Amino acid sequence: MEITASLVKELREITGAGMMDCKKALSECDGDKDKAINYLREKGISKSAKKEGRIAAEGLSNIYVNGNNAVIIEVNSETDFVSNNAEFREFVDAVGKTILEGNANTLEEAKNLPYAGETLNDLIVAKTAKIGEKLSLRRFEKITKTDDEHFGAYIHMGGRISVLTVVKGASEEVAKEVAMQAAAMKPLYVFTQEVPADVFEKERVVLKEQAVNEGKPADIAEKMVEGRIKKYYKEICLAEQPFIKNGDISVKDYVKNNGGEIVSMVRYEVGEGLKFDRYVLGEGLEKRNDNFAEEVMNQIK
Repeated sequence: MEITASLVKELREITGAGMMDCKKALSECDGDKDKAINYLREKGISKSAKKEGRIAAEGLSNIYVNGNNAVIIEVNSETDFVSNNAEFREFVDAVGKTILEGNANTLEEAKNLPYAGETLNDLIVAKTAKIGEKLSLRRFEKITKTDDEHFGAYIHMGGRISVLTVVKGASEEVAKEVAMQAAAMKPLYVFTQEVPADVFEKERVVLKEQAVNEGKPADIAEKMVEGRIKKYYKEICLAEQPFIKNGDISVKDYVKNNGGEIVSMVRYEVGEGLKFDRYVLGEGLEKRNDNFAEEVMNQIK
């Protein structure tokens, strides 16, 4: 039987599955729509497609290292109940190791990586159907270092936060200390030169307005702005932050004192930047604000 575009469209509207999945189902079932519906249900594709519109803001981040190559990933679920179970953690490990060993630079390329005779996306679809929640590979970043560089990998709260650093020289221990600093203090950038010009200018204008509103003369206000900009950098730039174990020196100087220099840092916090609305018991109550800096310090005492 001929597989027409209208038949594919009809099957897609019924099942919510993707166009290519519908076309494949119809081809496998000789154009029989009812059999194709069952085919998609058996494969878990129809069930998982219906979950695509849901928001998955829980989940896990993790880091995988092999020699000079590493990958940091975030995989999301809808609830922390799922993200805390062993099957989900095994699923995240499978995704991370596949990406580490594969040749992918985008999410689309990663989902098309081969896995157990199929693709990584097939694994995601199958696990979504089995677990019963929307699961998604949200982001990843692959990092390659040289032989004279060290990875620093730190996982906080069982995968709620993951930080991967690269330090030239020094040691793996120093690189990990830098990663723990980033986990606790949440820097937005590594170096001051990475701060976008528009972000810097916006902050400078705000700081100047503050100084003027305090009644300071223009020349004094400018000097105050310079000082406050330095303080601003110490808050948002990893290299300039006071080292968490010794506030008298910066992170940059801590690494330098140990014979190294910071190269890069990637920090993932699960669900950051995701917005969603849902009605829950206790709606309107503020979510607990964890003191990550205190937690990290408690772990390294």
